[in-house]
Amino acid sequence: MFYPTTRTPWYRILYIQVLIAVVLGIALGACFPEQGKALKPLGDGFIKLIKMMIAPVIFCTVVHGVASMGDLKKLGRIGGKALLYFELVSTVALLVGLLVVNVMKPGAGFHANVADLGATASAVAHQYADKAEGMSTADFLLGIIPGSFVGAFTGGDLLQVLFVALLTAFALAGMGEKGRPILTAIEHGGEVFFKIMGIVVKAAPLGALGAMAFTVGSYGIGSLGRLVSLMLGFYLASGFFVLVVLGGIARWCGFSILRYLRYIKEELLLVLGTSSSETALPLLMQKLRGLGCAPATVGLVVPTGYSFNLDGTNIYMTMAAVFLAQATDTPLDLGQQLSLLLVAMITSKGASGVTGAGFITLAATLAVVPSVPVESLALIVGIDRFMSECRALTNFIGNGVATIAISRWEGEVTAGVLNAALRPPADLPGPD
Repeated sequence: MFYPTTRTPWYRILYIQVLIAVVLGIALGACFPEQGKALKPLGDGFIKLIKMMIAPVIFCTVVHGVASMGDLKKLGRIGGKALLYFELVSTVALLVGLLVVNVMKPGAGFHANVADLGATASAVAHQYADKAEGMSTADFLLGIIPGSFVGAFTGGDLLQVLFVALLTAFALAGMGEKGRPILTAIEHGGEVFFKIMGIVVKAAPLGALGAMAFTVGSYGIGSLGRLVSLMLGFYLASGFFVLVVLGGIARWCGFSILRYLRYIKEELLLVLGTSSSETALPLLMQKLRGLGCAPATVGLVVPTGYSFNLDGTNIYMTMAAVFLAQATDTPLDLGQQLSLLLVAMITSKGASGVTGAGFITLAATLAVVPSVPVESLALIVGIDRFMSECRALTNFIGNGVATIAISRWEGEVTAGVLNAALRPPADLPGPD
């Protein structure tokens, strides 16, 4: 059901429409920058439409999956395995970023003088640093509790939605047969929201066109200059992580990472066009269930992963922090770099729910090495938007693989079932 049939005209296939829109957006932004920047509302509007649906989709999926499970011990076991997996893989991602930036040394020879960045750049950098100073473990934990039940659906924080959904699921599970009608209604409600998603996602090409035209029109392709080495290193590190690290996990689970990437190609192009992994979250959950992963596992692991399993963000944080040290001629010994890594393991958690999360968490991480001037953050403001697509793609792929790995770990799905579902129609035997 997830692959287009041979009878579908190529121009009606969604991922081809999104790909064409991305190319047109880049061309429009490069050739007509002002017109490209004027298309920003298209991208913003589409992202708002998608985010409007994320909270109800997650709520219905988690409540129905968990309440139907009827085994709270299994739920706790799945949650424990997921957190263990997230911490291990996220640490590997941080190490990959640290290794690549030390080998490539993209900031070496930059000799940036923060005094030359100007008052505006300094103000921007300090703005993010001030936000980072307000972050604490207690604030993060208290932030999981919404101000009201309805507030969980309006605040845009996935952890709050997950918290309310789990409480609701526990309550319904404890009601027994009395809760069955409510559970059935929530199941049907989830189907309605997925249908709405199917309608909204048809606007993806317009959203991708607007987002890409604005990005290129605002920052320009030719203005990247010497910062391109950091971008190249980040893309290489992310590619290595996906193909080697996540590819190794996929192989251990009995499936091919390349086949999985082909399976979610529509969602990947949607993430690429909008620069947000959240835009394809409901579609990812639907496809993971199509692979045979249990609804409860999908509903628990995917939303949690969006706060605790940000592989692309982790790679970016260590690479950007060391790059800024190199660019400002600030020597960092091994101990200081390991301290950066340890702090990043903490500051990256829950970053998806914070506006400007990339810079805020980076500023918080840099605080462990005061010798790196916080004003240096302004060096990468201009190219951050170009790296956000890669961050979002890596985060998105990582959360999908994590869910499959947990499902395999739980024995919910076999390698044979996975490979049968991942095999495209061209590989299937034709009718007799």
